[in-house]
Amino acid sequence: MGVRTAPYGSWPSPIDAALAASLDGRPEYVGAVGSEVWWTEPRPAEGGRRTLVRRPADGGPVTSVLPAPWNVRSRVTEYGGLPWAGTQQPSGGPLVVFVHFADQRLYAYEPDGPAGAEGAGGPGGSVPRPLTPVSAVGGGLRWVDPVLRGDEVWCVLEEFTGPGPADVRRVLAAVPLDGSAAGDRSRVRELTDDRYRFTTGPRLSPDGRRAAWLVWDHPRMPWDGTELRLAEVTEDGRLVRSRTVLGGPEEAVAQVEWTGDGSLLAVSDRGGWWNPYRVDPETGWAVNLCPREEEFGGPLWKSGLRWIAALPGGAGQAAGAGGGLVAVLHGQGSSVLGVLDPESGDLVDAAGPWTAWQPTLAVIGSRVYGVAASPRSAYEVVELDTVTGHAQAVGGRGPSGAHGTRGAAGADGATRADRAAGADGAAGADRVAGAGRVAGADRADRIDPAYYPEPQNRTFYGPGGREIHAHVYPPHHPALRARADELPPYVVWAHGGPTDHVPPVLDLNIAYFTSRGIGVVEVNYGGSTGYGRAYRERLREQWGVVDVEDCAAVARGLAAEGTADRHRLAIRGGSAGGWTAAASLAATDLYACAAVIYPVLELLGFAEETHDLESRYVFALAGPPRTLALRSRERSPVARADRITAPFVLLQGLDDPVCPPAQAERLLAAMRGRSVPHAYVAFEGEGHGFRRADTMVRALEAELSLYAQVFGFERTDVPLLPLEP
Repeated sequence: MGVRTAPYGSWPSPIDAALAASLDGRPEYVGAVGSEVWWTEPRPAEGGRRTLVRRPADGGPVTSVLPAPWNVRSRVTEYGGLPWAGTQQPSGGPLVVFVHFADQRLYAYEPDGPAGAEGAGGPGGSVPRPLTPVSAVGGGLRWVDPVLRGDEVWCVLEEFTGPGPADVRRVLAAVPLDGSAAGDRSRVRELTDDRYRFTTGPRLSPDGRRAAWLVWDHPRMPWDGTELRLAEVTEDGRLVRSRTVLGGPEEAVAQVEWTGDGSLLAVSDRGGWWNPYRVDPETGWAVNLCPREEEFGGPLWKSGLRWIAALPGGAGQAAGAGGGLVAVLHGQGSSVLGVLDPESGDLVDAAGPWTAWQPTLAVIGSRVYGVAASPRSAYEVVELDTVTGHAQAVGGRGPSGAHGTRGAAGADGATRADRAAGADGAAGADRVAGAGRVAGADRADRIDPAYYPEPQNRTFYGPGGREIHAHVYPPHHPALRARADELPPYVVWAHGGPTDHVPPVLDLNIAYFTSRGIGVVEVNYGGSTGYGRAYRERLREQWGVVDVEDCAAVARGLAAEGTADRHRLAIRGGSAGGWTAAASLAATDLYACAAVIYPVLELLGFAEETHDLESRYVFALAGPPRTLALRSRERSPVARADRITAPFVLLQGLDDPVCPPAQAERLLAAMRGRSVPHAYVAFEGEGHGFRRADTMVRALEAELSLYAQVFGFERTDVPLLPLEP
């Protein structure tokens, strides 16, 4: 069939909103339970819950451990974090503990135990039993980042002391596994006091005699400055002689890890980039194991993120090698998986199609498990065997193209010997290679990869010649193109955070637009992570300026080079990206329209109304309290609503504790009586980030309808979005 001609934006596509929604989300929180690998997975069609799944050690099919309505997800600091932990018992199969989203209680569960009430447990499993009580105070009791220790669960306890979002304390706590605390808060042992506002969960040394964790305080965010705390664990399970061994107000430690021989590893940005360090527990002396202008860590938005993981050491390891090799995620912009030899500093990446890895790693013997994606495959759980160099996908819900079999060792692996291999057979860092194939259950290759967009990694230049990193996704369809004299519409995507970034990977939300003839460009504007501390600090006190300027520079650059239609540019974003989208409408006349999704819209209101974690964030982003009122008037879309002349759609979850609906309502009030076409679509039961399939369908279709009306093309496959006035 030949290639036909049709206007941009009018192309038919097999990637509809329902398909994009059904495959939305990604696996998270990979962990080991004995010789099995477990993780959480999204279920958009089941009310947006997350289930816990397991893959047997023999490589059998991936199965869900918990049926609906169990929802494995924590609300600590509202963004949550690692919500489960497990161990293999001497008999009776695994024991897992998890946080149930609905009541935020911690539960214990034996999936291979005697069957409980019908529908209450997993297939053949016992009924989950509560370990923690319910509190009626404020947001109640919440738990995250658990680890099993003897007859207790050690984790982070977040306890509300009043009705407000800032009436909260956080400590490390020990919860008895016998269920005695399920109705008695006093049975929960507090391991630390609440002198620090925020804490991650404890990491126990292999001998159980030491614990390490991270802390920080207002007004810092965890990428500004954290402290690595270390304590001795007494025989009766108390933490004593607690002290800071690394970090401070200007040094962000992103992760702490123990090696098999009890050495302490940490990821710190003390040199301007998050690099891996070996830390002397006694003196705090830190040695950079791989000094590079690359990131081996990232923003600690959630507790339990893991960029490095120690591999078991072997008898062949030299003294002082830190107990063995270390699996690491590293790179600029996107992270890839590599294996680091701490003795020599050698770092060799795993070959294969995956170009972006998420900060979750688990190790079982010589195998490393993580979550990765590429421009041709969505996020999936991937297994790397460091002995054979073989890598394969073992689970995930997204679409993928056919990876095929990828072959041999890289150049290093072909020329160097087994110098770093231990007696147990663990491969040295110089032997890691890879081969890829898709082998996961629950996968759905329902889409012809010919419809996938191909990202172009670009560098643009903003005011003062500063570099701006972006991923350009041109319109793409295997059987259609536009006339040679027509330029395509483009949508600038501003990511959330804003201390975050987007990698160039397959995203059906992007493909939804590009396969219809609408280009997308994702902008990692100044302030984004992945490019060192200096790049992310460009946004300090410049939120609403640098992000707006950088997005505009990219859009203008695409128009100037003839890639995009100057008159058909749009901007969209969610959360902090929603702020950038709305602020861009108020600050420039560049965009024809915008999609503004669960946004920040007023700086003062955000500081007063948001949750505790981000209640001081705005001071670093826009300015200290004494200047915040002025900055709010100068930059907030609510205060500058009279400058907004382009149409927009505002999409908002009504149960959003991070960017409450009051923000959206104030903008709508400010727009009242003005002749600017706009629409407000609110979703009951949705919080910060849409999770339900029906919500995601409606949101995508509303966005497409806006573009069709503004850019001037026909779409009969989506409902018309009414625009007022």
